[in-house]
Amino acid sequence: MSIAEKVSANSDPLKIYYSMLEDIEKAKKYIYIETFRFENDPIGIKFRNLLAKKAREGVKIMILTDAWGTSVNSKFFKMITDYGGEVKFFKSIRFALNLFLVNHERDHRKLLIIDDFISYISSINISNYNLNWREFSLRIEGELAVFLKKIFLENYNLKNTYKFDKKRSSQIVKAGHFEIVRDVPSVRYQRIRKRFVQLINISKHQVFIETPYFLPTFLLTEALIAAAKRKVDVNIIIPRRSDVTVVDRLRQYYLGRFYEAGVKIWYYLPTNLHSKLFISDQWFYAGSTNFDYRSFRYMFEIGLFGTQEDIWSVIMNHIHETLSESIPFDYHEWKNRAASLKIIERLLLPVKHLL
Repeated sequence: MSIAEKVSANSDPLKIYYSMLEDIEKAKKYIYIETFRFENDPIGIKFRNLLAKKAREGVKIMILTDAWGTSVNSKFFKMITDYGGEVKFFKSIRFALNLFLVNHERDHRKLLIIDDFISYISSINISNYNLNWREFSLRIEGELAVFLKKIFLENYNLKNTYKFDKKRSSQIVKAGHFEIVRDVPSVRYQRIRKRFVQLINISKHQVFIETPYFLPTFLLTEALIAAAKRKVDVNIIIPRRSDVTVVDRLRQYYLGRFYEAGVKIWYYLPTNLHSKLFISDQWFYAGSTNFDYRSFRYMFEIGLFGTQEDIWSVIMNHIHETLSESIPFDYHEWKNRAASLKIIERLLLPVKHLL
């Protein structure tokens, strides 16, 4: 069995969910889910009920969902745990004087792994909340599932999510010609950000970034501008309006400098663009990471880097479809935005790593 025998991708949330549910229905040995958000709504209930059915059939169920991102409690999953399924809420909320900072480090990964053969690496949560968004989910049949299972279990079994070996837990995992790159909350390691910078710095032809939230770090900013200045075709694709208005406001602070350096900026119009994708020449990335300080510094994230041609092609097809419904950044409009908006952007800068 090869690492990735068969690859497919989807951007429509309902089609992604139906595909996942179909694979869950066919599972024989185990179903492992890691997600930031698992909600008590029609989508969440549909997943919960099917997982309970599979637990009754004797399939091993393990769910790791973030305690901050998820609104449900253990009672919601009782019909799963009653039949031996396991559900863990990652980093339950701690009450302290610095409540927000103490609880800011979250599990933002989004994985579905089934029977050592099927893997989903996605931008999508399990919720009705994002039904009309543009997402990206990569479905892979092959031995990659074995590598992702090991990573999932390592994160699931962390005994102390506040104190652990961050170097070990963020090591890059080689899976054939793929790199599974994962982040844990860290100022020092930030493996995914560093890999982005490396690939941008050696790019010769093209760079594409598709992300809902764009608050780039200093080194990413310098790498992207340097690439544009050496005539690399650098493209940043973001939603015209995301679901986080304050981030939309702050990102405006950065965009003019990119445009002036020759970076092409695109606004996706129909709805929120929630996919997290990266292309640098023949390299691709797909995963859970946003292009912002919070993802790089505070979140447990995961993504797949590689050069396999069929995966590169489905990602590029997705990007071209996104661009077909996008408009270019209006530099004149940006330059002449209200002084009050510029003041708000500057006031937000000190908290950019928390947004």
